[in-house]
Amino acid sequence: MNTILMSLIMMTMTYEMPKLPYANNALEPVISQQTIDFHYGKHLQTYVNNLNSLVPGTEYEGKKVEEIVATAPDGAIFNNAGQVLNHNLYFLQFAPKPAKKEPTGKLGEAIKRDFGSFENFKKEFNAAAVGLFGSGWAWLSVDKNGKLHITKEGNGSNPVRAGLKPLLGFDVWEHSYYLDYQNRRADHVNALWSIIDWDVVENRM
Repeated sequence: MNTILMSLIMMTMTYEMPKLPYANNALEPVISQQTIDFHYGKHLQTYVNNLNSLVPGTEYEGKKVEEIVATAPDGAIFNNAGQVLNHNLYFLQFAPKPAKKEPTGKLGEAIKRDFGSFENFKKEFNAAAVGLFGSGWAWLSVDKNGKLHITKEGNGSNPVRAGLKPLLGFDVWEHSYYLDYQNRRADHVNALWSIIDWDVVENRM
């Protein structure tokens, strides 16, 4: 493929909605169909539409969303790119009936090494998610040396800003849980563990 054709393809790159690997009602009662319809179908779609309208004609045209989030300054492009990346990772980490209740393999070993046990990890992660003031995300990420980190990211930010690779993210914006849990953020966070597809999370390492 010649350079001109590749350039044209990159210039016309558009950001798309991820295809859910489950039906909109499949995560009930943890996440209701109504929440999926609004959160995935409307909120994420808006971020995708916004990003596609903001990027053309800028230095970010043709770049992957991860590159934009890692390098863009605070502002509309960063905010929408961050939320596209965050939600893509979020919605694709779930399964109605996960094969595992906790991680095994290299991820399970890394969690035990860096947090002492899976239960200790969950306790620290829950504290980060529930304790984050305002809107944002709690993330489990891995650095270039293989060490795991739990971070709190405000609004649409993501650990890639700090050179980390995100593995698992919990959304604590109110729109992610208010229809199902109202102001009970802790209940939302605790419930999410039962639908995590640990194979997907481990494959992100």
